[in-house]
Amino acid sequence: MGRPATFDRDTAVRAAREVFWRQGFEGVAIPDLEHATGLGRSSLYHAFGSKRGLFDAAVQSYLDEIVRPRLRPLLHDPVPSGALADYLAGLAQVFARADTPAAANGCLLINTAGSPLAHDADVAEVITAYRAELRHAIDRGIRARRPHDDHAERERTSATVTGLVVGAYALARISPEEAVRLISTARSLVV
Repeated sequence: MGRPATFDRDTAVRAAREVFWRQGFEGVAIPDLEHATGLGRSSLYHAFGSKRGLFDAAVQSYLDEIVRPRLRPLLHDPVPSGALADYLAGLAQVFARADTPAAANGCLLINTAGSPLAHDADVAEVITAYRAELRHAIDRGIRARRPHDDHAERERTSATVTGLVVGAYALARISPEEAVRLISTARSLVV
C-alpha cells in the first residue's frame, strides 16, 4: 500500500500549467516540472503517471480556471446583449498588459495546436472541442447582440470573430499590439 499524497494536487497542476504554458509540452523537461511543483520525479509519476498525464491535468485546469470563467457570461441564459463585446474588450485589456500570462504566452491550447503533440488524437480532440466551445460561446453572444440577423450572416460573423480571437491568441506572444488590433477588429463586427 502506497503512502497518501502529501501535496496539494491542484497547486502542483497549476505550477506545471504555468511551465507548459510558457515552454510548450516539448520544451518542458521533468526537472523543470520538479522545480516548478516542488515534487520529486517519483511523486510526479506516482500522481500523474507521466509527463503527459500532468500535461493533460494542466490542460483541464487551464480550461476550468482560465478559459471557461471568461466564457461564462456567454454560456448562461439569458446572454446579455453586450456580453460578447465585454468578452472581447476584456481580451484586448489582457493582451495590452505584458505582465499577463495570455499576453506573454498566448493560449496554451492554440500553442499546442501548432506543436508536434497536436498529432496525438486525444490532444487534437481536446483542441477541437475547445475551438467548438469558443465558437459556440461567440455565436451565442452574436445572437444576443443581433437577434434579427439571418442564420447565414450570423454564421459568417461567428466564424470571423472566432478566427480573429484564435489569431490574436496565436500572435500574442510575438506581437501583443497585433493581438489587440485583431480583437478590436472582432469587436467592431459585433458592437
